[in-house]
Amino acid sequence: MTKDFFISHNSADRQWAEWIAYVLEEHGYRVIIQAWDFRPGGNFILDMQKATADAQRTVMVLSDTYLQALYTQPEWAAAFQQDPMGSDRKLLPIRVAPCQPKGMLAAVVYIDFVGKTAEEAEQLLLAALEDRAKPQKRPDFPDSTATSNQPKDTSISFPGNDYRRTLE
Repeated sequence: MTKDFFISHNSADRQWAEWIAYVLEEHGYRVIIQAWDFRPGGNFILDMQKATADAQRTVMVLSDTYLQALYTQPEWAAAFQQDPMGSDRKLLPIRVAPCQPKGMLAAVVYIDFVGKTAEEAEQLLLAALEDRAKPQKRPDFPDSTATSNQPKDTSISFPGNDYRRTLE
């Protein structure tokens, strides 16, 4: 049976992984997480293979410990391989501690839980699952009479000479 999310995490971030999984399940998503789904007597490697293959998306619980761990790399790489352009958003990084992804992960946009409350983090998580970030209500009309504190440069310089033309 296909699940919505596989929660990929390092053991140091288990509390974060379980919180994320619980919130997702509270909102009707189906989740695979090692702590709840890899049961005694099973084969860890085969369970991991099945989780990465059966989940529609992989959540990365992103921290320095995650980035430095050996066994988390094949987990995110499996999702990345399925969607290298990110068009299906198969890889969903959630930064839970200050860290700086490098290499190919540097270009993947993450949800940032660092410094957020539980309520803020839950809102960010659920908003990230939406196809668009369109606001619920119409934005305020911009005040066209407001003046900027920045002075306007109305001159255009032309290279190679000292002529200047002023815009009106």
